[in-house]
Amino acid sequence: MPSLKKNVLYSSILTSANYIFPLITYPYVSRVLGVDNIGLCNFIDGVINYFLLFSTMGIGIIGIREIAASKNDKEKLSKTFSSLFVLNTISTSIVLVLLVGSIFIVPQLNEHKDLMYIGVLKLVFNYLLIEWFYKGLEDFKYITVRTIVVKCLYVIAVFLFIRDKNDYVIYYFILTMMIVVNAILNICHSRKLVKVDICSVSVGPYIKSFLILGVYGLLSSMYTSFNVAYLGFTAGETEVGYYTTATKLYSVLLSLFTAFTSVMMPRMSSLLSENKVEEFKYLFNSSVQILAGMLVPLILFSEIFASEIINLISGKGYEGALVPMRIVLPLMLIIGYEQILIIQTLMPMKKDKAVFINSIVGAVVGVLANIILVSQYKAVGSSIVWLLAEVSVLISAQYFVSKYIEIPFPVMTLIKNIIFNIPFLIIIVFLHKLNYISEVCKLILAFVLMIGNIVIVQKYLIKNTIFISLIDKIVNKSRM
Repeated sequence: MPSLKKNVLYSSILTSANYIFPLITYPYVSRVLGVDNIGLCNFIDGVINYFLLFSTMGIGIIGIREIAASKNDKEKLSKTFSSLFVLNTISTSIVLVLLVGSIFIVPQLNEHKDLMYIGVLKLVFNYLLIEWFYKGLEDFKYITVRTIVVKCLYVIAVFLFIRDKNDYVIYYFILTMMIVVNAILNICHSRKLVKVDICSVSVGPYIKSFLILGVYGLLSSMYTSFNVAYLGFTAGETEVGYYTTATKLYSVLLSLFTAFTSVMMPRMSSLLSENKVEEFKYLFNSSVQILAGMLVPLILFSEIFASEIINLISGKGYEGALVPMRIVLPLMLIIGYEQILIIQTLMPMKKDKAVFINSIVGAVVGVLANIILVSQYKAVGSSIVWLLAEVSVLISAQYFVSKYIEIPFPVMTLIKNIIFNIPFLIIIVFLHKLNYISEVCKLILAFVLMIGNIVIVQKYLIKNTIFISLIDKIVNKSRM
């Protein structure tokens, strides 16, 4: 079995790359294309991503789960892969017809049909990406190396071909080509690991989970990707530009913890299947400690320096992203804990019904809040919608986790981290008010202080055993 520590490392690099590489190019692209064209690309991409949800349904979750369960039996692995791939082929074919039809039927999509046709390409190759197969095998080394290479090509392409504000179509094409290249490489590499056997296909056992988890994703999208599409239809591309800029940093900051949860899911599934409940609870508590220790100071830092961060990333013209960004930043902690509850706990326990109910709760809150808030408050309204919906999902998920495995909400862990980070908050507020230091210098100094603060708080005040163990290993390796 692959090393969990190595998988966490590879997955952290992978997930960070998915956000950090675009951040390398985003300051350049946002200045060249402007908020309107950035908003347009994100609006179209939001629409395409919604079709992707119908195309993939629950394949991302059940794919990882079922491949992980059959990876030690090559014949069973081929049968499982073939069945899931055929099931996903059927769903993608149906959605592809609907997507092409919508381009001609919906005026706002037909107006930008050049971007929509690129989106069709994205949908087809996203289906061929089969990332769930490699995650189920826990082959994070291959995924990471491949992704880094393709991301490097993406960065080069952006700086070579994006020259003025009219190059927004080229920009969206380059974004889509990352998926195309990754999919081609994945399909070619998979032929060495698994054989597609149509004769052994049996989609029946997977249809229920495929649909339930798919509907979960669709309902969840009512307050995530749907926000972008709804905002675009009701308030225009400029507001989409503000909203997506506000959420860009949030996505990067949460990426490391997302990497951790995606690696932990197959491992925690194995523990549950072996009835190792105490070890399962230990990993759960470890995840919570890492979450609170990292994200509480990170949220404080980002809230105080939100304006400087937006100026650094996007430049002038994106001032409308400031308030939305400050609203969504607490979601790092909220969604991070949700991932522990849902991805690391309920899904490995195969409590699909509970996961489904969570998504219904979030969808109802998300849709109602969208209708009430977005037309009046635009990008700010979309941010509030997301926050309200995620809080409702967290409450629902915590109820089910407490019911099934008797793990309560970590009140004391959260309170300790907040109290011990108050001195850090006071220091960075004072630093922020210093007028004779440049914005960039303030950001760098505050970030260094945050890292030092995390070490002091976790090692000496909270005495986080997981953190101390990690620091000791890093120190020992540096001495070798």
